[in-house]
Amino acid sequence: MASCACAPLSVTGMIQRSLLMSKGFRPQLMINASKYLQLSPHVFHHRNYSQSAQPAENVNGDVNYADTPSATILDGKSYPKDEWSNVNQKILSYTSRKLHLQKYNPLCHIKRRIVDFMYKEFPSRTRSPLFSVFEDLSPTVSIEQNFDSLLIPKDHPSRKKSDCYYLNKNHLLRAHTSAHQVELMRSGLNNFLVVGDVYRRDEIDKSHFPTFHQLEAVRLCGLHDVFRDENIARELKIFETGKVARSPEKQESHTVDAVMMMTNALQTTLIKLVHHLFGKDVETRWVETFFPFTHPSWELEVKYNGEWLEVLGCGIMEQSILQNAGAGDKIGWAFGLGLERLAMKLYQIPDIRLFWSVDTGVVHQFKVDDPYAPIIYKPVSQYPPCKNDISFWLPENSTFSSADFYDLVRSIGGELVEQVSFVDEFYHKKKQRWSHCYRIVYRDMSKTLTQEEANIIHSAIEQAAVKNLRVDIR
Repeated sequence: MASCACAPLSVTGMIQRSLLMSKGFRPQLMINASKYLQLSPHVFHHRNYSQSAQPAENVNGDVNYADTPSATILDGKSYPKDEWSNVNQKILSYTSRKLHLQKYNPLCHIKRRIVDFMYKEFPSRTRSPLFSVFEDLSPTVSIEQNFDSLLIPKDHPSRKKSDCYYLNKNHLLRAHTSAHQVELMRSGLNNFLVVGDVYRRDEIDKSHFPTFHQLEAVRLCGLHDVFRDENIARELKIFETGKVARSPEKQESHTVDAVMMMTNALQTTLIKLVHHLFGKDVETRWVETFFPFTHPSWELEVKYNGEWLEVLGCGIMEQSILQNAGAGDKIGWAFGLGLERLAMKLYQIPDIRLFWSVDTGVVHQFKVDDPYAPIIYKPVSQYPPCKNDISFWLPENSTFSSADFYDLVRSIGGELVEQVSFVDEFYHKKKQRWSHCYRIVYRDMSKTLTQEEANIIHSAIEQAAVKNLRVDIR
């Protein structure tokens, strides 16, 4: 299937054609709509690319990418395109935003609170922080980093083209901050935090965005770190000496004693972290789960406003990962959490798009130097939504992916798209074709979006879907 990466390039032309062909065409509407799309801080942060592939400025004015028909250039490196390439310009524009490094962004406030906690919870003998923090690593990683190093099977669904943003068959935008674990352990680090933007092709609604932010923690322990008491350390061991089968409670190479000590340390740390963020009265519970890179594994949930909310995943790291990283003589634990999920609850932020807003009414609410300041988000205004349905016949003899359609909608509509929901499908026996119907909800976070303006964007999406996804509008 052809990539939809080129969709934004022809949006202006599409809009002009849509207006000229419409029965109720008014020249002033075309002028207003064009100005709206150019000036809105939520749509098309970049201008169209020239024939020489010069990138447009993003909202911060610092460009780190360019796109040509044959290659994607990101952070000064060129990645030749192939059949796996599916990163569009809109996604590339997010790679330089680095919201977690912007001092007054709520994600930065949350990050600072977590880092403060880890520093205080794990002081070194010299009273300097035990954990190293990496928060500006390139989001471009190899397939080996993102999947193979973490023991993710070759046939795992998370590797699918419909789930990730691939630069080509060998490189992608990281799907999780865990992609950096092995390289940092190989450098000799035993304790570190990684904070960064991650990218996944996901559904579109108020709580999902193709770019979000994670914080990852890894702690490796030797014998005397696990068993602090010298007398106990002489009697107990981290690793089994004979052949022992893997069980639900532990890996085959770890002793029961070591896993019990590591589990207690991990879970005690995370309960304290949750109390640090949500208050000591919050209810918590552990849920056993499965991850390819940890065993045993858990998710921690908190009861927030009467509902159980998953806040993080964690576990005892697979020993083969440590061995491959040159740290086979240690045992480790790790956890990872999503910053947006925490910030949306703590600050009562109703829509994930608000983290990306440059509207002063939003930004000024978080312009405080103290990350512990008790802030409750106040809506700038309740602007009405515009809802448009789109129905089309799927291409014959071709695999259609909803993820490609969602990407196309996002690349054209930008942050004006609040939600895309799959409404219906049916099979026409005579035509021998499937039909899909989707509902797109448009809403501007800073001003009223008229139905006429929404219709212009919707028409551009229809035309791009026909051109790039080879569907037929019904």
